[in-house]
Amino acid sequence: MQTDSAAIEQLLFIMTQLRDPEHGCTWDKVKSFATIAPYTLEETYEVVDAIERQDFAALKEELGDLLFHSVFYAQIAKEQKLFDFNEICQIVSQKLISRHPHIFAGQSIINIDKAIYDWEKNKVKERAAKNQHSVLYDIPQVLPALMQVNKMQKRCAAVGFDWDKFAPVLAKVHEEIEEVLAEINKSEPSQSHIEEEIGDLLFAVVNLSRHLGHEPELALQKACRKFEHRFRRVEKLILNKGGSLENATLDEMEKLWQQIKKE
Repeated sequence: MQTDSAAIEQLLFIMTQLRDPEHGCTWDKVKSFATIAPYTLEETYEVVDAIERQDFAALKEELGDLLFHSVFYAQIAKEQKLFDFNEICQIVSQKLISRHPHIFAGQSIINIDKAIYDWEKNKVKERAAKNQHSVLYDIPQVLPALMQVNKMQKRCAAVGFDWDKFAPVLAKVHEEIEEVLAEINKSEPSQSHIEEEIGDLLFAVVNLSRHLGHEPELALQKACRKFEHRFRRVEKLILNKGGSLENATLDEMEKLWQQIKKE
């Protein structure tokens, strides 16, 4: 079996061969940062999917695909004399050391909440050193909205803009629900205002999820899988009775839905 360093060296060598201008792969040698990015996003979701399914053989393969993308970007950067794979490893190592003083700088052992808080505080210092003085600087706009909101809230919490108790977090959710209803019940409701209030409600729900220690994106993905599983069961039960979804009433489907929930 290869050593870790030998395996990495082999992967880097394969990448240089794939990108060789004369003898490289027709597909690989013409790719750029921008044209690979959509595939990277797809690979990331495939990693998450394998974890959700607890398919660890698939996870090993998907992590390999994701690593290949990192190597791919590094090779393009090396060709353009921007940076190389070693520099990527060095910068992430430096970052991990600076953000874990309780491990590498002899500081006292701390609990997980304090470790997360210090991690965010250290990131604030790093951004300040780069003249990135807003805590919301560099949050990717291409992130799914739930992840984007969660990241914004964590950044703000790191500088003290956050509730330290659960009650006002939950109260804010109820407040936003009331504001949605108030807008809907107006004599001439504005669709743009309704959309705005729904956005505020979703923002508050993300905050609730964060305070309870859950990633909202993953929570919603699980809700989607649960809904899909239950609705497929509804479909199957209706078909088994010789019916069809087109002819089934809402009451019939609701009764089956409640039956499946009890199961």
